[in-house]
Amino acid sequence: MKRREIRKAAVLGAGVMGSRIAALLAGVDVPTYLLDIVPKELDEQDVKKGLTKESPEFRNKLAKMGIQNTFGARPPAMFVPADAKLITPGNFDDHLQWLSDVDWIIEGVVEDLNIKRELLRKVEQYIKPGTIISTNTSGLSIDKISEELSEETRAHFMGTHFFNPPRHMKLLEIIPGRSTDKDLLSYMADFCEKRLGKSIVFAKDTPNFIANRIGAHAVIGVMKAMVEDGYTIEEADAITGPPMGRPRSASFRTSDMVGLDTFIKVAQNVCENIEDEQEKQDFDVPEFVKKMVESGLLGDKTQKGFYQKVAGPEGTQILALDYNNMEYVPQRKPTLPILDELRKVGDPAMSLQTLVYSKDRAGLFAWKALKRMLLYSAARVPEITGDILSVDRAMRWGFNWDLGPFETWDAIGLRKSVERMEEEGEKIPEKIERMLASGKERFYEKRDGRSYYYDFGKADYVEAEEKPQIILLPSLKERTRLIKSNAGASLIDMGDGVACLEFLSPNNAIDPDVIQMIADSVAEVEENFEGLVIGNQGANFCVGADVKQIYTATQNKEWDALDLMIRQLHQALMAVKYSEKPVVAAPFRMTLGGGCEVCMAASMIRAHVEVYMGQVELGMGVIPAGGGCKEMLLRATDWVPPNIPSAVPGGGKPDLLPYVARVFETIAMAKVSTCAQEAYELGFLRPHDKITMNLDHLLYDAKQSVLNLVKEGYHRPRRRDEIRVTGRTGMGLLELLIYLLKEGLYITDHDAVVAKKLAYVLTGGDVDHNTLVTEEYLLDLEREAFLSLCGEEKTQARMKHFVETGRPLRN
Repeated sequence: MKRREIRKAAVLGAGVMGSRIAALLAGVDVPTYLLDIVPKELDEQDVKKGLTKESPEFRNKLAKMGIQNTFGARPPAMFVPADAKLITPGNFDDHLQWLSDVDWIIEGVVEDLNIKRELLRKVEQYIKPGTIISTNTSGLSIDKISEELSEETRAHFMGTHFFNPPRHMKLLEIIPGRSTDKDLLSYMADFCEKRLGKSIVFAKDTPNFIANRIGAHAVIGVMKAMVEDGYTIEEADAITGPPMGRPRSASFRTSDMVGLDTFIKVAQNVCENIEDEQEKQDFDVPEFVKKMVESGLLGDKTQKGFYQKVAGPEGTQILALDYNNMEYVPQRKPTLPILDELRKVGDPAMSLQTLVYSKDRAGLFAWKALKRMLLYSAARVPEITGDILSVDRAMRWGFNWDLGPFETWDAIGLRKSVERMEEEGEKIPEKIERMLASGKERFYEKRDGRSYYYDFGKADYVEAEEKPQIILLPSLKERTRLIKSNAGASLIDMGDGVACLEFLSPNNAIDPDVIQMIADSVAEVEENFEGLVIGNQGANFCVGADVKQIYTATQNKEWDALDLMIRQLHQALMAVKYSEKPVVAAPFRMTLGGGCEVCMAASMIRAHVEVYMGQVELGMGVIPAGGGCKEMLLRATDWVPPNIPSAVPGGGKPDLLPYVARVFETIAMAKVSTCAQEAYELGFLRPHDKITMNLDHLLYDAKQSVLNLVKEGYHRPRRRDEIRVTGRTGMGLLELLIYLLKEGLYITDHDAVVAKKLAYVLTGGDVDHNTLVTEEYLLDLEREAFLSLCGEEKTQARMKHFVETGRPLRN
């Protein structure tokens, strides 16, 4: 049997979702056709360009606009602009024959059943046997969309529901039709998981599938509770955001971003395709929301929704809708004291439990909205999907909830909450009553480091499938795989002779405990393991040094302690770099300052595609001092040949100044990569470093990279004792650049002070041009510059401001 591969794709529909799906495919090196309709008429700009209705530029206009719109998308839809070269624009009238050349076609036109059917009938005439076709519908029936297609085509048809923005949202719902080939479903799940970086949930072919079904019900429940009990929009959003483990956009801000017309269509789609009258009532949005849509108050797309931004003499002001009189009023900060208390609670489960059982105004609202969502979620299993695990994953991955519905129920206590619901006259689903009657009071259990979930059909717990590509560090520790630990980090046995160094400090910041564990881990691995992974499963890989700790040391004038900490960091990271065993760093999301330096010391970096790497120390009034300047300099100049071919014996020395200047610009401007591909361009990643698309697979991939290095006969690199620097010549050039930036008011006086220190380090200090120096020499320059800048009053002011506000200060 021929091995299936997706080498080329086509996306039908160049709207927001279609163009962004095309951008994602191009970003993983899948050439993609992007097709849309031919515009009906020439507009003024077309006429000015001299176009006719037969001009390709006019006929492909909508597809080209779709590609162009991805460049300005926020967050970015493309990884790097060059990805657009892999997207070919076209139209449905002229280019459907291109589809004979593709392996996967994604239909993403308007949510209209008849339009989708008509287009797919045309598409079917051009495809080769075995072509995969999927629809990106957010809730229409897969079988109804495909019912007019041939049996062969239906076997290769399914729903692939991406969430917006496709590059960044983790969830992909795959929805099989009645005729979909089961082996094809497995192939697509594997492809989308590994190649596109998605986390897959299989949904049944029911209205709005899983996430939109539960999510829309939850938002409408919030709207109704607000109207019933007289809360304001601001109060409802303040309660249903982070205090309930939901995104900051909460309920109404999220609805504005989605668009109220779109939201109502989602609700109507459920109402039109279900029989239960109570459920239809649940999805009937409040009257004021219908009036908003009739009045064109659709949210961000019309710049008026539940909120409105208006320009005023004191800047932009945010107004909120008073739904009682349908007028906008200045946004009012809710007076809900318990919410201030909850900000101090780090555990989402504990925070939610505290909120819903409090009897104040916020607690009563949270409870009312939450209980409706919980009861509805329980009633929908197994209708919309076979198990509670899929529901929870869909809501976490698709709506960015901290806890899914059944995880939420565990957090607040199943029996306790059900007893309260019964007291309030709520009808409890029979499956929940049977579960409690059998003595089972949690939906999830942990046994010997393994996870189990409750299966309603079996009335018992079922072990959650463990994929070898997903390594969970907490689970390993529960299985007694912990080797050693302190307050800042731990060393864990990953199996197969590979250990993992996990940072545990707040924000995974580098502090003395982390530094000590880096050194201890290298020693332990050299003695007893094949190699080391440096990675974790926190919110970010590492945000850099602990600024508060450094600021406190400057205020107490603990210069010797600071000096010692930097020396110890140097020793630890040099031990990483020259370890006898391979060390692979696995960064993701924010990898800043010292976190970036840890990665650059490793034998290899296995980065998640969404890695935001940068040396941002200048914002704090200091320079990188953990080897960052040294490593960036080496990365920029190592590939430059030692000599230029010449008739003169020995040849001449290539000019390093352009490469040093580029490193200076990268660090001085605190450039941070927006993705792993850009990290290559900035010099943080080297050609032999690798990218992982799926964050859940990152530690596994890093472990495999270690084992591959071992298999290839890894040996530690030679120490660098002949690093050519530009010396005073380079310093003169960079000083001129700094002067011009300051005179042009691009940088402040203190920026210039810090930049000169940076330039001094990168050019090798007060030495002649082409002087050879050692790594230790450059590290000493870093340390001395860092300490001297820490003594500057304006640097301390920057640190103080950051510690107090979390924001940088330009002074």
